[in-house]
Amino acid sequence: MGRDIAAAYTAARDTFLQADDILGFKLSSLCFEGPEAELNDTINTQPALYVCGVATLRALQAECPEAVPACVAGHSLGEFTALTAAGALMFEDGVRLVRERGRLMREAGVRSPGAMAAVLGLDGDAVRALCEQVARQTGGVLVLANDNCPGQTVISGDERSIEAALEAAPAAGAKRAVRLAVSIAAHSPLMESASADFRRALDRVSFHRPHMPVYANIDASPLTTVESIRQELEQQLTRSVLWTDSVQAMTAAGITTFVEIGPKDVLTGLLKRIDRGAARFTLNDLASLQAFIVAARQD
Repeated sequence: MGRDIAAAYTAARDTFLQADDILGFKLSSLCFEGPEAELNDTINTQPALYVCGVATLRALQAECPEAVPACVAGHSLGEFTALTAAGALMFEDGVRLVRERGRLMREAGVRSPGAMAAVLGLDGDAVRALCEQVARQTGGVLVLANDNCPGQTVISGDERSIEAALEAAPAAGAKRAVRLAVSIAAHSPLMESASADFRRALDRVSFHRPHMPVYANIDASPLTTVESIRQELEQQLTRSVLWTDSVQAMTAAGITTFVEIGPKDVLTGLLKRIDRGAARFTLNDLASLQAFIVAARQD
């Protein structure tokens, strides 16, 4: 995870080393070598994803400084990377925040156990209706967590409600409903304790006005003030990620080319379902990064 880019670019390598110093342990070794089970613990996954994204971004900026985005957005945790790219969040603060976010979410999952499931073949409104119906039946918590793209959503809630939703989804018209391999109910009211504690961590950080629009998860509108950024990062723990709306808002603003930065290509896949006409690039390894740099220099 990020190893080949760090080996090739000093800016990326220094980013991982800086994160190691901030956290007081070798996050770089965990990213590069594992073990996978430890890396998949959310308290480590969150800083790993953030640092890998920023490292790739810094490598790109060092080699191709003219590649400046018109706007940025990030899915859930990726919003921290987006804010750093926009100059609204310093890297040192970002590393500490995402580590704390992971810790608080893990603790909230212990206090209020939950689960998540993917629902395929229904739009966001239909999934919200399904969640409301099941929650009334169970008396529990069940909400739309991620509206990822047309026909692909994720629900989040307590264990009993998730089980009931999996049973009810086919009758509601879903093509498929599958439990996800997570042990917390992210982006749901079950994260309320994490949200309240995280606000105190946010209040200790100095944010800055972003240099470019940062499209928010919770309402798909640009974040333009420091206070709106704080509110966004606090509230996104318990509210839905409106990714479809965010991409559509960017395309409505004239964006025609999207570049995904990070260790995978999930968002690029979602973009195909949201706007097939948009140009798509994924920078998730050394080969893809170098190819993009060559293409950007030619343009």
